[in-house]
Amino acid sequence: MTILFDGICNLCNGAVNFIIDHDKNNVFRFASLQSKFGQKFLEKHNKNQTDFDSIVLLDGENYYTKSEAIYKIFEYVSFPYSMVVFGRFLPKFLSNIGYDFIARNRYSFFGKRESCRMPTDELKEKFLD
Repeated sequence: MTILFDGICNLCNGAVNFIIDHDKNNVFRFASLQSKFGQKFLEKHNKNQTDFDSIVLLDGENYYTKSEAIYKIFEYVSFPYSMVVFGRFLPKFLSNIGYDFIARNRYSFFGKRESCRMPTDELKEKFLD
């Protein structure tokens, strides 16, 4: 499975670090939405190639965005963090209201980087170009 994220967002980069640390079965790979891989995905699915407000989880031919992607990701992280999946019992529109609020304000709340993250040598196999 591949997680696409906003490569300049500090919150998003922190989330990637968290997922790497708690990916109990080593199932995730990562690419920024700004990368060649991310841009090809956005183009293929007729998505705005400059709008990075949603995390995307690619799972085979399926993909998930916003809160749905978060819940799917947390199915694969270690306990107790996996308990986040119980949030999927909320109506999707409510989950996405919260998600959208944080996404819209993520730079002002958490800041941003000048450029996309560069993985360390030991993590390079987890990141796609």
